[in-house]
Amino acid sequence: MPPAINYSVNSLQYAQTNTYRVACKHVSKVICHRLHNDEEQYLVGWKTPKDPLVPPGAICSWHGLAELSASLHHVQLYLESVSAGRRVDGNGQPTTPGLKRKSPDSSDSDTQSAPNFATSLRKDTPLPSRETSVISIGSSSSITTTSEVVSRTFEVYNGILQRKEGKILAKKSRDEGIVKRNAANLPDAPMLQAAAHATTAMAEQQIRIAFENKLGRLRNVRWENYVDNTAPSLDFTFIDSFTLRPGVYRSDPDAHEGCQYPCRQHMGQNIGCEYPRLCTCLEFAAVNEPELKRENEERYQQHLQQKQEKGYFVNTTDLPKRFPYQKPNKDNPHMPSKLQTFYLDQRYPIYECNLNCNCGSVCKSRVVQKGRKVPLVIFKTPNRGWGVKCDEELIRGEFIDTYIGEVITNAEADVRESKAGKDKSSYLYSLDKFVGDAEDLTPDTCYVVDGQFMGGPTRFINHSCEPNIRQYTVSYNKHDLRVYDLAFFAIEDVPAGTELTFDYMDKDEEEEEEVLRQRAEAAADPSNEDKLPCNCGAKKCRGYLWV
Repeated sequence: MPPAINYSVNSLQYAQTNTYRVACKHVSKVICHRLHNDEEQYLVGWKTPKDPLVPPGAICSWHGLAELSASLHHVQLYLESVSAGRRVDGNGQPTTPGLKRKSPDSSDSDTQSAPNFATSLRKDTPLPSRETSVISIGSSSSITTTSEVVSRTFEVYNGILQRKEGKILAKKSRDEGIVKRNAANLPDAPMLQAAAHATTAMAEQQIRIAFENKLGRLRNVRWENYVDNTAPSLDFTFIDSFTLRPGVYRSDPDAHEGCQYPCRQHMGQNIGCEYPRLCTCLEFAAVNEPELKRENEERYQQHLQQKQEKGYFVNTTDLPKRFPYQKPNKDNPHMPSKLQTFYLDQRYPIYECNLNCNCGSVCKSRVVQKGRKVPLVIFKTPNRGWGVKCDEELIRGEFIDTYIGEVITNAEADVRESKAGKDKSSYLYSLDKFVGDAEDLTPDTCYVVDGQFMGGPTRFINHSCEPNIRQYTVSYNKHDLRVYDLAFFAIEDVPAGTELTFDYMDKDEEEEEEVLRQRAEAAADPSNEDKLPCNCGAKKCRGYLWV
């Protein structure tokens, strides 16, 4: 094991030479920032075995951005708390507000920077003790020196740092010469004064670059921000498909039942299946009841009775089915397939063919499984955080993208929700479409998709009580009732550049008078006081999220 060292003050040069980085998983939070020798530096509070925050004896140390390249998410959270005026101490309690970040374009003559309290340290040398007079800023921006308060300031508090496998790690020391600071009281007044006049422009730039690199793995997605200098969370990972967590299982695609005779490639004028009543992939698809009634009134009445008794899973062999998608327009090859009006309005499960089907990859029923085709933009809204829009016009019924993330058990979802608290945004989506259609599938046993930390661009779509897109159940395996796709389709024509929104509560459309009545009741209900207000701005806004 490499020997423990006291870390040098020349952090930027050291990190570039030795390529050591602060180990992200060991960081509790970033506590403060300063400008030292024209370099932005950030005070890191290290995790302890007993407390994930910053208890009194926690090790704290100053680091430049080169050393924090693997921990930029913590820097981002700190900058967000500063910007929102939510500065907290080591125990997560609010401290005195009023810290403002200096604009990189502002002149140094506008304000007098607080002095630097850094102590130059050498490697392999115990931290020295040094008393430094506190410098305070007067109301007229003049500098006055006070001798009443004496502070000890060092690069590392309550321990030492060591190099190991390219990483910087904090370590407790038995050396009696190590200076102790109450980390729970950091940042102290001199640190806050220094931070008030220290730029964070370089950190903001590196955070934006880091998010750009994350987004680069996605095809045809970009981001923009004309509101401020922030970027979406670096703690979010873009993925291509569901990530199954412990306790979650789905069938192997090779075992999916595909359609056979009469389905075959190049049928239906080379666009796939054309016999919905015979295609086995559409066994559980919606029955075309008007057509069935015209054909056979007795069979129609029998079907209605079976549907009432057994739900979706009735024997529909040889009955006319509703094909989910409108055939592509051969006269306009650029016109996308559209979800049929019946499915848009009724929310019936959509069944697509799969890789084991005879119809081949050209089949017109394969829309969602071929992935997103439209260009999306993640953008900063003026008042609702991040949102999503499309660079192209969307037509009613056009597929946009799916909602993906970690697939977890319902019990795990309850645990995550309880830890998040009432005032936190929720990215949980229950896969409960088929609850009740199997004996072992209940609200307590269905799976849940969590898109908070992993997912696609749709994770950033905002809510509206009058949305322009809606989510639908899409399955490629009719026998898997637990794992299926959550697909977004446009429910109206959406002009290019319009923000995309869906209803988080997934409610059907109601009359405006009824919505206004419900909104008044919700506002008068004391149980809604702690609920998040809805800022969608729609005429039919319900007033709160999750009501």
